Amino acid sequence: MDYKEIVESLKDLIYSWDDIQKICDYIILGAVLWDSSDIHIEPLESFVRIRYRVDGWLKEILEYQSFLHPSIVARFKILANLKIDESRVPQDWRISQTINSKPLDLRVSTLPTVNGEKIVMRIVDKSKKIPKLEDLWVEWQNYDLLMKAISMPNGIILTSGPTGSGKSTTLYACLTKLNKIWVNIMTLEDPVENQVDWINQSQVKPDIWYTFAYWLRTALRQDPDIIMVWEIRDKETVEIWVEASLTWHLVLSTIHTNSAAETITRVTQMWVPPFLIPASFNVVIAQRLVRRLCPHCKAKATAKDIWETTIKDVKHAMSITDKKELENRCGEKIKSPVFYKAVWCDKCDHTWYKWRLWLYEVLEITDNIKEMVLNWDSAFNINRQAIKDWMISLEQDWVIKALNWLTSLEEVYSVAKTQNG
Repeated sequence: MDYKEIVESLKDLIYSWDDIQKICDYIILGAVLWDSSDIHIEPLESFVRIRYRVDGWLKEILEYQSFLHPSIVARFKILANLKIDESRVPQDWRISQTINSKPLDLRVSTLPTVNGEKIVMRIVDKSKKIPKLEDLWVEWQNYDLLMKAISMPNGIILTSGPTGSGKSTTLYACLTKLNKIWVNIMTLEDPVENQVDWINQSQVKPDIWYTFAYWLRTALRQDPDIIMVWEIRDKETVEIWVEASLTWHLVLSTIHTNSAAETITRVTQMWVPPFLIPASFNVVIAQRLVRRLCPHCKAKATAKDIWETTIKDVKHAMSITDKKELENRCGEKIKSPVFYKAVWCDKCDHTWYKWRLWLYEVLEITDNIKEMVLNWDSAFNINRQAIKDWMISLEQDWVIKALNWLTSLEEVYSVAKTQNG
């Protein structure tokens, strides 16, 4: 059975509402067969809605009557070993299942709302290998900067971006490069998304005070070479984190900001003196995920298509990109640009896109950037100087990916508008 048949069977089951266990199994099976990353079960005022997140976008699957919802919530709570009689506070845990010979982890999270408990399940396929940096569509200049940063014996590699922008995948790809038998790598994650051989991985447990700061102090007594802290959250964590990078440890972490330049100013606002940033930071990464055009049905965009979608934004992006540099990356394509647009076919389920691409900007702490940081300069000026120092901005990387026919201008524009307001 494919996911369409599963969804149709699920609708029949919900209409007859006589087998709650099978309904819940089909909700999970349909999401797995559709390559979804998340399942959303949302109680609304007069009905309950099920949505799957596919390639970053939520798609509505079906609706069912509200009286069924408590039974479905109870079934998922039993599977995840959560308290069935507790609906006043959020709960989270995981379900381990094997579906179609794939070992899966489902991270179940419940949240009380005015209409009942909302359930979100993150699907993690444990059979999938962690991608290498070469598989993430990193432009050659950014790749060289990342390889230089992770080959250094100490310092900080900080990646930023909104939730769901692929930060954890980037960090795991870096750790895969660094994972050697003679290196002691320690991580603290929330939660542990991928278990990696030869790496000492821990999970945050705030209920017993096993926090990021507590773990960091303990980890430094475990003779680590490389430390990955999943997220910067408070002053104490930041102070230990910077101190570790200055005492011959390579530190990787994430933060929620919109750009690499904003990350630097954000860290200074978190009580890190500006003079420590040039001494401790190797590179700062900002990243996004965009959908990739379906390789089976993409077609060349006409001049009218380009004008009606995002020609003004493309011109702006190209105007701040050095033309000779773009020619080096994109060859003849930049001299007479040809873009591709989304069409549709059965293989992409008429969604126009299949899979996703990583977009990066990698900010190196050059001498010019060091001086600006020490003078408390703004993120806007730091970003402008970084581009002068040959940083590929996110906006430039969008244009490069579109010129190489990997994504469409519509997708570039939608992500740029969403992430930059």
